[in-house]
Amino acid sequence: MRKTMISLGVCALAALALVATVALADDKAEKIAPDKLPAKIADAIKGRFPKAEITSAEKEKEDGKIVYDIELTSEGKKYEMDILEDGTIIEIEKEVDVNKLPEGSTKTIEEKFPKCKILEVMEVNKVEGKKETPIHYEVTIETAEKKKKEVILSLDGKSVKEEGK
Repeated sequence: MRKTMISLGVCALAALALVATVALADDKAEKIAPDKLPAKIADAIKGRFPKAEITSAEKEKEDGKIVYDIELTSEGKKYEMDILEDGTIIEIEKEVDVNKLPEGSTKTIEEKFPKCKILEVMEVNKVEGKKETPIHYEVTIETAEKKKKEVILSLDGKSVKEEGK
């Protein structure tokens, strides 16, 4: 009986370790050289940004789907794209000037993160076909403790939260 209980405990631990490994694998990103991207992904990028210069490309698994995370510049602006394996663009982030944020946005951020410095602002857009719909801003800040953080700012500039929370 005791051996059976120990065996069951060992099996349960092994199963937990396997589940944890699979969960971690879902978050693991694989860097890809821009010239090694699949044709469907490269075509989706060039279709949206004909003058794109890809600066970074990663392949990852999100919610069970293969997603290509692309960073690029086009005509002097920074962009990021999330593209499904079949070439469907699901999200585009566009660099915007901090002065283009809604009125009161910087105050909202500074209230939550006193003495921070705004380093970069990206407008995050959900993509359906050719239509882009802004959903929020992703703002990279440097805290008073000199740590970089990405925060999510609502479109109206009235709420801010740390990314992933």
